[in-house]
Amino acid sequence: MEMKLLQQIHSPEDLRSLDDRQLKELTGEIRETIVDTVSQNGGHLASNLGAVELTLAMHLEFESPKDSFVWDVGHQVYTHKLLTGRYEQFHTLRQNGGLSGFPNPEESEHDTFAAGHSGASIAAGYGLSVAKTLEGDPSYTVAVIGDGSFTGGLVYEALNNAGHENTKLIVVLNDNEMSISPNVGSLAMYLAAIRTNPGYYLFKDEVKNTLEKLPVVGDAAVKGIVGVKKFLKDRLYQSNMFEDMGFNYMGPIDGHDLDALRDAFKGAKTIDGPVILHVRTMKGKGYLPAEENPSKFHGIGSFDRNTGETPAGGTNFSAEFGKALCTFAEQDEHIVAITAAMALGTGLEEYAKRFPDRFFDVGIAEEFAVTFAGGMAKGGLIPVFAVYSTFLQRTYDEIVHDVAMQNQKVVLAIDRAGFVGDDGRSHQGIFDLAFLRTIPNSVIYSPSTYKGVGQFLYRALYDDGKVIAVRYPRGKQGYIPDDFNQNTYDDYTVLDGEEYYAGTPMESRKPDACLVTFGSLFPEAAKARDELKDAGKRVRIIKLNKVWPINEGAVKAALDCDRVLFYEEGAKSGGIGESYGYQLLQHKFEGEYRYIAVDNTFVHHAKQDALRAEFGIDAASMARDVKGGDHESE
Repeated sequence: MEMKLLQQIHSPEDLRSLDDRQLKELTGEIRETIVDTVSQNGGHLASNLGAVELTLAMHLEFESPKDSFVWDVGHQVYTHKLLTGRYEQFHTLRQNGGLSGFPNPEESEHDTFAAGHSGASIAAGYGLSVAKTLEGDPSYTVAVIGDGSFTGGLVYEALNNAGHENTKLIVVLNDNEMSISPNVGSLAMYLAAIRTNPGYYLFKDEVKNTLEKLPVVGDAAVKGIVGVKKFLKDRLYQSNMFEDMGFNYMGPIDGHDLDALRDAFKGAKTIDGPVILHVRTMKGKGYLPAEENPSKFHGIGSFDRNTGETPAGGTNFSAEFGKALCTFAEQDEHIVAITAAMALGTGLEEYAKRFPDRFFDVGIAEEFAVTFAGGMAKGGLIPVFAVYSTFLQRTYDEIVHDVAMQNQKVVLAIDRAGFVGDDGRSHQGIFDLAFLRTIPNSVIYSPSTYKGVGQFLYRALYDDGKVIAVRYPRGKQGYIPDDFNQNTYDDYTVLDGEEYYAGTPMESRKPDACLVTFGSLFPEAAKARDELKDAGKRVRIIKLNKVWPINEGAVKAALDCDRVLFYEEGAKSGGIGESYGYQLLQHKFEGEYRYIAVDNTFVHHAKQDALRAEFGIDAASMARDVKGGDHESE
C-alpha cells in the first residue's frame, strides 16, 4: 500500500492542510505502516494501534514541540513518531542505530521526556507545567497515561499534588481496559463503572447548567445554592475521584472518533486548572488478530502480518521458571507467586491456572508487590515475586526496609537479567546485581541453563536468607559444553578437565588464562574455549552459580593462573567482578586481573548478540583477549 499522505507529513504542521476525508485515510496509512514494520521488527503493536486517532487529535489541536507531550511507558508513541518527521526512518524501529521503540529526546525535539516504565507521565508533566508557569510560558503540557498505570502509587502522588495547582496540565487517561495482563483491583472496577454509565455525565452537566441559572438573592440564597450543589454532587451524581483530587474531569470520550477527540481537546484548553480527559480506546484497533488477542500483540517479535501467526518459539527461560515453580508448588502449599501485571511475560500463566488461590497479580505496582511479599513471609508463606530486572529497580527501598530489615525471606525471580535487546535503555537488566549485593544477607543465583533455573530456584526456596534472587536471561538457552555437569547444585563449577584437552600437546597443565563468568555469558566462555583450544591455548573456566556471596573456593580456583579475565553482562560499578577482583587481592594474587562489563553507560537498543560484541563480552572478544588483543573496556 502506497502511503500517499503519510509520506507528505514531515512535521505536525503538515496535518493542518488535510481535510476530514484525508485525515481518515491517514489513520489507515498509519495503521498499515505500524503493522508492516512491527511484523518485521517486533515491538508494541496492540497499544499503538489503539492510540492512532488520539495521537492525531493531539497534534491537530496542540502545537508540538511548543506544547509538550509526555508519554507514560511509551507503548503508544509510534503514531507520534510518524507524525513528527520520522516516517522515512520508521523501518529502522528497534534496530541497531535506528529509531527507539520509546520516546527519546535525543531522537527528536518532539519527544519531551524519555519513558519506558509506567506511572511517571503525570508527575513529570506536572513538573514541566509548573516550570512553564513560573517562566511565564503559556503553552500546554499533555500527559498521556494508560489505565493500567493507575495501579502505581506514583500516579496518585502526582494527582494529589497537581490538583492543587492552576497549571495548564491536561492528563489524557487512555482507557483500553488492559495493561499487559488484564487490569486487576478496585481501580479497574471503578473505571468500569464510569465507562458503563455515560448518562451520569449528561445528568451532571444538566444539573450544573440548571444551578447556574438559579436566581441569587443575598448570602442565604448563595449558601442555599452551594448546599444544593453539594447535596446533588454527593447524593445524585457522586463526584468522581479525579474531581475530588482537584482535577476537572471530562469523559468518557470515544478514542476512535477524531471529531469528538478534537472537540474534547478544544474544551479542555478553555478550562482553568488541571484536566483529566478520559478516553476509551480499543487495543489492536484496525488489525483483527490484535483486536482478538491484545495480550499476544502487546509486545511481540516478528510475525506473519497476513495471519498474525508467530514463528514456533519452543521453550525459553521464563517458561522453564514457570514449569519449575509449578512442580515445587505441587509439593509445598506454602509457596505463593506474585506478579505485577506480567503473568504472561514471566511464565506464570500455567501457575495462575493451577493454583489460583496462591497466585496474586497486583497490577503495575512493583513496590507494593515486594512489601506485600514481606507480609506474606511474616505469615509463614514462601512468596516468589517474578519480575523483570528493569522493573525491580523500583523496589529497592521496599526490599531493604520491608524484607531484609524485617528478617523476612522473599524469593525474587528476576527475568530479563542482562541485555534485553530491542527495547533499549529503559529495559536492559544491568543494574540488579549492583544494588542487590549491597543489601545485608542477600543471596543471588544466576543459572545458565534451563535445568539450572529449577535447581537454583529450589535452593532459593529453602535456603536461609532475607532476600534471595534467582536471575536468568531473556530468551533461549545457549551453548552448553559436554564437560559441564548440569546436575550440579554447587555454588560454582570449574571446567579444567583433562578429558577436554586429551590429545592436545601442552607443555604444562597450567592454563594460559582463566575465564570467570556466570549466567548468559557462560555459553560465550565455552565457545571461546573451543576456539582457543584450536589455537593451542589452554583455558580454565570458573562458572559462578551462586554469584553472591562469592564462594571462597571460586576465588581460590583462579589463584594459580597468571591471567584472570572476568566477564559480566551488567554494570561494572558495583558488579560481581568488582568484588571478585578484591577477593583475589585479599588472597595475594599477583597476576593480571581484568574486569570487562558495562562501564558507566546506558545500553542502547540492539540485538543481544550485537550488544555482547559491542561491549566485548562475547565469545570472539574473550578469545581475542586471551590471545592478547586490545580491549576498549579495561
